[in-house]
Amino acid sequence: MHNFKELKVWKAGIEVSKTTFQLCRTFPSEEKYGLISQMVLAAISIPSNIAEGCGRKSNKELHQFLNIALGSSFELETQFIIAKEFNYITTETLDRVCIQINDIQKMIYGLQKSLTN
Repeated sequence: MHNFKELKVWKAGIEVSKTTFQLCRTFPSEEKYGLISQMVLAAISIPSNIAEGCGRKSNKELHQFLNIALGSSFELETQFIIAKEFNYITTETLDRVCIQINDIQKMIYGLQKSLTN
């Protein structure tokens, strides 16, 4: 078992979740059950799956939950690109958020690699 609260990648996942919530508040209300709902779920899934994996018995199980978190990060990145296409966010905001998400992806890859060594 690992202490997820000490992991930099988990903390980064919390930050990207907060960013997602803040930005989604500015989206049109008709997106409440569409894009907003999908983005919030994907954002929450990142740190949640990291935490759940840390509570499992083996590194193999942790690796699988990190895969789920990684998939959610790519899903969220895509949803932010869609939000930009609909002009719900600016190019600058997209770039800033994508840097956050890409950093998380790199950290997940690194943590997975450390588990297999």
